[in-house]
Amino acid sequence: MSQVFSEETHRNLLARIPHCTGRDLTDWLRTVEEGPALRFEEKVSWLRHEYDLAYGHAKAIIHEYDLRRAARKLL
Repeated sequence: MSQVFSEETHRNLLARIPHCTGRDLTDWLRTVEEGPALRFEEKVSWLRHEYDLAYGHAKAIIHEYDLRRAARKLL
């Protein structure tokens, strides 16, 4: 079952990603952009297994990617 994070939790997870992974968020977003075209949970699973990320970090990255992609479509 998928966890639902508050906006504050999401922001805190994003802030910790560089410290926990050694890569900044823009690198991860580029990785997702260049990765396979999958559904949300499949992308989370892909990041977890391909890059050995924790579930929360992988989910936060994919959620942020989707938020930014949606914002681009609105412009």
